[in-house]
Amino acid sequence: MRLYADSPARRTRQLLSDVFVLLWVAIWVYAGRQVHDTVDQLRAPADSITSAGRSVNGALTGAGDQAGQIPLVGDQLKTWLTQAAGSGTTLQSAGTSMAETVDRLALGLGLATALVPILLVLAVWLYVRVRFVRNAIQSQRFIDAGADLDLFALRAMATQPMRTLARVSDDPAGAWRRQDREVIRQLALLELRDQGLRPPPGA
Repeated sequence: MRLYADSPARRTRQLLSDVFVLLWVAIWVYAGRQVHDTVDQLRAPADSITSAGRSVNGALTGAGDQAGQIPLVGDQLKTWLTQAAGSGTTLQSAGTSMAETVDRLALGLGLATALVPILLVLAVWLYVRVRFVRNAIQSQRFIDAGADLDLFALRAMATQPMRTLARVSDDPAGAWRRQDREVIRQLALLELRDQGLRPPPGA
């Protein structure tokens, strides 16, 4: 499998695109992490509510245990304080739920911030790279000898801009029909350069 072009110019562009993609991914991973950490700071009030609920529950439960030792009214006081301690449990549950919600929000926003731009660029990069690899594999089968230049010359006449063809010959089609080997070679090299391939031996 050919991942990079033979021609130095195109291979350099491919390597630079790889470096750009790596930097792009690193930048957006960092940005996603920053968004996550920033949003996650919102859980501080939730943690305070959880801590306060735990403290209220513990204090009232302890007070109820102590009140239970008072003669005559002890049991009644303990019941009231135990019921009041339930409000601390409710407060603690609310704080825990709020903290979990903030955690999920921080994770979701962090992932969205990072993944959306990363996936967009990776999709384009993969499309271009897979297309190059597929074309290179298919084209490589036809460049085993100098005689194979005719096929690439024909392809060049079909795909290259007219101004590019004019720089090779005033009549590239006529030169191809006359089997002008120099014009055929130059036309083929245009197409091979776009494919990122070396010319066949003898070319």
